[in-house]
Amino acid sequence: MIIHFCKYQGTGNDFIIIDNRLGTFPKDNQRIIRDLCDRKFGIGADGFMLLENSNVSDFKMIYFNSDGNIGSMCGNGGRCIISFAQSLHIFKNKTTFEAMNKIYQGEIIDELVRLKMTDVHGVKTYNDYVFLDTGSPHHVSFVEDMSKIDVYKTGKKIRYGSPYFEEGTNVNFVEQIDENSFKVRTYERGVENETLSCGTGVTAVAIAGYHTKKTKRNSINIETLGGKLNIRFENNNGSYKNIVLTGPAKMVFKGEIK
Repeated sequence: MIIHFCKYQGTGNDFIIIDNRLGTFPKDNQRIIRDLCDRKFGIGADGFMLLENSNVSDFKMIYFNSDGNIGSMCGNGGRCIISFAQSLHIFKNKTTFEAMNKIYQGEIIDELVRLKMTDVHGVKTYNDYVFLDTGSPHHVSFVEDMSKIDVYKTGKKIRYGSPYFEEGTNVNFVEQIDENSFKVRTYERGVENETLSCGTGVTAVAIAGYHTKKTKRNSINIETLGGKLNIRFENNNGSYKNIVLTGPAKMVFKGEIK
């Protein structure tokens, strides 16, 4: 069997994407997905996605972490699969797609991909961090000097520690740049390492920054190691809706898997 794939990246967060509308890919085989995502012996990627048919929207997104397990929602992955779907002529400018039993909206304007995220409720603030779920769980710590943080070591400790334990969380370290700008570095569960960018992570950072009154803006620029993203949202008494994640998504290369 020969399977065609595309490699995409969204601000350095990279993904293998396969058109599986015919249902030929063995998606129950975690080893194959893990091997394809391996950066030494495979294609290499932070995540793996299948584009499949949907009865309720233009297409369905099925997302796997690089360890081969089904993942939670991935913001940059969502933006990349929107770009991939457009290349397949599934839609022209605007689309809806199914992921994690929810319907997401997306559009492409001037090569920037916009993804409407799920509403966020119940932002929890603690003495030294904020916790919220933006489609994936996120621990957000604001720091004075990012250069002093060992993202891998500290992120891994928080990811597996109390109160998260085995279920775990993604961990974001954030430094404020100005009134509506932050820079962030993220340790991602499933990848079990720092990634160059995390879409649900930057969304969590923007909302956490607003919720803790570090900014009064509802359109926030986030700088990751892989590039810049924008998040805009509406606040409704501590709940957040109409959240839109905007940034680039590019195809890196395509090929065949035998």
